[in-house]
Amino acid sequence: MDLFGNPFACIASLTTCYAGLTTVSLGMEILSASDKDLEKAAAALAKGFLVAFPTETVYGLGADAFNRAAVAKIFEVKKRPRFDPLIVHIADPDMLEKTADLSQLDPAARKRLSALTEKLWPGPLTIILPKQKTVPDIVTSGLPTVAVRFPDHRAAVKLIALFSGPVAAPSANPFGYLSPTRAGHVSDMLGDTVDLILDGGASDVGVESTVLDICGSRACILRPGGVPAETIEALIGPVASASAGRAAALASPGMLKSHYAPRTPVSVYQNGTPGSLPDEPGSALLFFDGASRDIWIGKKTAETKTASIAVLSEKGDLLEAAAKLFETLYGLDRPDIKRIHALLAPEEGLGVAINDRLRRAASDRD
Repeated sequence: MDLFGNPFACIASLTTCYAGLTTVSLGMEILSASDKDLEKAAAALAKGFLVAFPTETVYGLGADAFNRAAVAKIFEVKKRPRFDPLIVHIADPDMLEKTADLSQLDPAARKRLSALTEKLWPGPLTIILPKQKTVPDIVTSGLPTVAVRFPDHRAAVKLIALFSGPVAAPSANPFGYLSPTRAGHVSDMLGDTVDLILDGGASDVGVESTVLDICGSRACILRPGGVPAETIEALIGPVASASAGRAAALASPGMLKSHYAPRTPVSVYQNGTPGSLPDEPGSALLFFDGASRDIWIGKKTAETKTASIAVLSEKGDLLEAAAKLFETLYGLDRPDIKRIHALLAPEEGLGVAINDRLRRAASDRD
């Protein structure tokens, strides 16, 4: 069974069919995550409007997954390529079969799905599954598979439950730029192109979900994220890892080489080599932990020329570092900073996802 297919045949038609399809704008409004405001946001989704909402990973830009015109507006607002599929969010496991055709899974894949959803949903795990025919091609970029996630955030789950249907939602930012972890980030980056923004405070995880394809003979992580590979392997056995190449980029959101990038150029350095970070006027240094920063400062023989120094976690805690990554980069992305020099995290657990985002931020953008 070929679950990846070839979407290029339909990309041109998708662009033609959905270009210019927009809903009337409400005018951007920031709401709380109160029950009353969640009801208002759910009603807006039902009318085809875009709602930015908090999740435990990052803020998402949501639309009715079955409303082609509303989904097209996501691509328009984000300036997102049509070949980059979206993640569909659900509010309970029973909603899964509205988007995924589980009858296409073989017994081994069904067993993997059961183990993963029982232990890791709700949570920062997106699972690639065969799609229902009713899911619009614009959501999946013409692929026969769909990316599905059950978020672990009260406001997100209640919003989707009140809406009573799956919500397509990539991160609420311009395509390729830093993912937002606060409502203010969404407002700053997208402004009144978003109809409503729900303010649920800072995201707890701070990096996007892990994307896992379970359809083949061996499960494969297409994008590292909030659930470490070690956690997944403890449940279903060894998993493969996809590179940021063409096949992975087509099958999963967030897999293009240059992604998650601030406007300020980024350079990355191997973990354990803090002394290699340069001291330049107008630059910023981003350390994984306080110990690395202290080593760098200890080697200085004169006053530093660096404009700003930031640390993801003083104690070297991977969970704290992941939660602070995008917010810290957002704070360093300012006019007086000419380049950000970032020290990578240890290549383990959530460090894999942190380093993936930093390397993508450092890639040359087209």
